[in-house]
Amino acid sequence: MNIKDTTILLVEDNPDDVTLTLRALRKNNIGNKIIVVADGAEALHFLFCQNRHAGREPCDLPQLVLLDLRLPKIDGLEVLRRIRADERSRDLPVVILTGSEEERLLVESYKSGANAFLNKPVDFGEFRKAIPELGLSWVVVSGELAV
Repeated sequence: MNIKDTTILLVEDNPDDVTLTLRALRKNNIGNKIIVVADGAEALHFLFCQNRHAGREPCDLPQLVLLDLRLPKIDGLEVLRRIRADERSRDLPVVILTGSEEERLLVESYKSGANAFLNKPVDFGEFRKAIPELGLSWVVVSGELAV
């Protein structure tokens, strides 16, 4: 796999948060391809090659999911549970993004298999520092592999 072809799936329904997240990723020199979907159902369709994503290669999963919790159609916790329940995506790194400060969401996210939990607005400087701890050595930072 070409390291610059690795993909991040951003699941976010708020257009302002999408813009801020994409800007923060660029500002922190995260050079991966970003796919944006606006609800939980679309995220699952993308991941499992269903509906309008049926022609996508099933083995071509993103290498990271940045997942909002409060989503239309299917909430983020249910998306996370379905990711973890499927053999194809069980080990896919999932970072929860939320503006909520509810501790129960943090606990439930980790119980459901989240790899990390970031509060919005996201501090991607901190995310960048956490890349090695999350085992995301493939994330492209400044055109080079993060270490």
